[in-house]
Amino acid sequence: MKTNIGFAITGSFCTHPTILEVLKGLDGEKYNIIPIVTPVTISTDTRFGTSKDFISSLEKITGNKVISSIVEAEVLGPNNMIDALVIAPCTGNTIAKLALALTDDAVTMTAKALSRNFKPVIVGISTNDGLGLNLKNIATLLQTKNYFFVPFGQDDYIKKPKSLVADWSKLEATIDSALKNTQIQPILK
Repeated sequence: MKTNIGFAITGSFCTHPTILEVLKGLDGEKYNIIPIVTPVTISTDTRFGTSKDFISSLEKITGNKVISSIVEAEVLGPNNMIDALVIAPCTGNTIAKLALALTDDAVTMTAKALSRNFKPVIVGISTNDGLGLNLKNIATLLQTKNYFFVPFGQDDYIKKPKSLVADWSKLEATIDSALKNTQIQPILK
């Protein structure tokens, strides 16, 4: 039986092409991936591509319709539809919302539902402010039960000294660990 994974994608647009490749690399025999996106992800075209093409790629790769509203996401928790939530990339904005328990989009609603059901929320960080004001929010989530982090580090400490990004090659191992209620180590690369 496949593990149902909610895979939430926020607005770190420069990371979107990488995330599509990461999704292609996840074991399709092991996971059923349900894509979930923020409003900015579903509605914003950038130099990295159009939202329409990105959503189409997500649905093609996963074989599932994208969830993009609070109404669509709300049923995931009470109906026990997913076993874990991955938020990747998880921007500083979403990290702040999670740390403050704000629920204003499909991604944060799904995280709330999974936390309420004591299921893992896996954070794949991608933010230019991880070592700035968002550091306190990261620390809050690191101490929050059922939150797990994909190992991360600075991606360009010279040009972007406060920027942090997950090691995407560790995502599947992080999911497997989180499903066993264990944080993969080392968390800092």
